[in-house]
Amino acid sequence: MNLVSAGRAWRLGILLTGLLASSLARADVLSAVQSLREAGCGGALPVAAPLHHSELLDRAAAQWALSHSFAAALERSGFHGSSASGLYLSGSDAAVLELLRNSYCNTVAKQTLHEVGLYRRGSDTWVVLATGAGTDAAPAVAGSWRPDPSGASLAPAAGEQRASRLSPQAPFLASRALELVNEVRARGARCGAHAFAPAPPVTLSGTLGSVALGHAADMAEHNYFEHEDLAGQSPADRVRAVGYKEKLVGENIAYGPQTVEEVVRGWLDSPGHCENIMDPRFAEMGLGYATGHGASRHGLYWVQVLAAPRI
Repeated sequence: MNLVSAGRAWRLGILLTGLLASSLARADVLSAVQSLREAGCGGALPVAAPLHHSELLDRAAAQWALSHSFAAALERSGFHGSSASGLYLSGSDAAVLELLRNSYCNTVAKQTLHEVGLYRRGSDTWVVLATGAGTDAAPAVAGSWRPDPSGASLAPAAGEQRASRLSPQAPFLASRALELVNEVRARGARCGAHAFAPAPPVTLSGTLGSVALGHAADMAEHNYFEHEDLAGQSPADRVRAVGYKEKLVGENIAYGPQTVEEVVRGWLDSPGHCENIMDPRFAEMGLGYATGHGASRHGLYWVQVLAAPRI
């Protein structure tokens, strides 16, 4: 659907379904993960034991980076553990470290995790986390991100600076989006012909934010704009793939807005998107955005994922 507002072309999409920079070494990412566990995310969580660095999980991460699905990457690496999950990170040193601290600390500091493996290429890092026997996997980033197996999409020509898919301000923008969403949920809203009473606030989910970021980056990299990704996965599929147990999943997408205020306002001005935001059944949300790389698309892709977790 196309919407023109204040002279800016927008593209919006909605779906509701039931149910660190190239100079950052792999060791630095691992050290950051271990430090977060040892510090209990700054005292917010119990101290967790250091993870064992597994060469097998390193191979799994490398296979995942070669466009294999996360499940296929585990199988190809020879992983036969009880459960595992993956975390995809991209951006500058500061962006990746901030993302680990502010968005994924609860994920990497899970007491049930025992092993970790990593693969690094350019400014992209793939992290695989594994639990012990009989435990549940910690939720993490969706495995729907599929870099070019040749590495061409990740290796710019000489003199060309590749745009980061993740802004260092991403955690701040997600918090700002949450504030705007909860403001309108608190007062109620009219979405087209339907009036919605005030709804309980939603909370920010690092897991859903990871899913949103993964889909935004995928659309930006491969120049498409759909709820279904190129692997045929729906938003609910992507949420389930990271171990999130859902009752209900909703997704809003947009292309073109330049600020978080603009994208939330655009969704609220569109009845279907507004209904997603106002749905009282949703309890958690995540936000991600990425810059387009194609010659014809340099704008921002936005993804909002809303969900009701299964209790």
